[in-house]
Amino acid sequence: MTDNAASARAIIDGNAYMVLATADADGTPWATPVWFAVAAYREFVWVSKPGARHSRNLAVRPQLGIVIFDSAVAPGDGVAVYLEATAEELTGDEIDAGLEVFARDSAAAGLKVWTREDVVPPARHRIYRATASAHFLLDEHDERVPVTLPA
Repeated sequence: MTDNAASARAIIDGNAYMVLATADADGTPWATPVWFAVAAYREFVWVSKPGARHSRNLAVRPQLGIVIFDSAVAPGDGVAVYLEATAEELTGDEIDAGLEVFARDSAAAGLKVWTREDVVPPARHRIYRATASAHFLLDEHDERVPVTLPA
C-alpha cells in the first residue's frame, strides 16, 4: 500500500519549482513556474515582480491552483501534487515571516538569501505566499487522490 502523504511530501521536498495557475478578473487563465520555499506543507512562498502577469492576476483574484512535479521523469512515470490555494503579497510583519522561510530554503540550495530590502519598494520584487486549502496526489494510476499533510 502506498503512503500518499509521504509521496506528496517527497514530491514537494524534491522539487524547486511549482507552477501557479492564475486567472485575471475576466477569468483568462495564465500559468507560470516559480522557485518556491515551503513551510509545513501549507504555506508556499516565492518572490516575483508585482507587474508580472501572475502577480497582477493574484491582486484581483487570489484563488489559484498549483502543481508541483518532476518534469524529468519518463511519460507514464509522473507523479504530482496539486494544490487549491489562496495567495497574497506579504506586507508588514508578514514579510519577515515569509522571508524567514524563503531565506532558509534559499540558503540550503546555495542561492542568494533575500532580505527585506529586496522585496519592499523601491525594490523590483515582492514576496508572496500561497496558503493551501487542499492537497491532491496524482498517483501511479493517474488518479487525483485527496491527501492530508500534517504540519
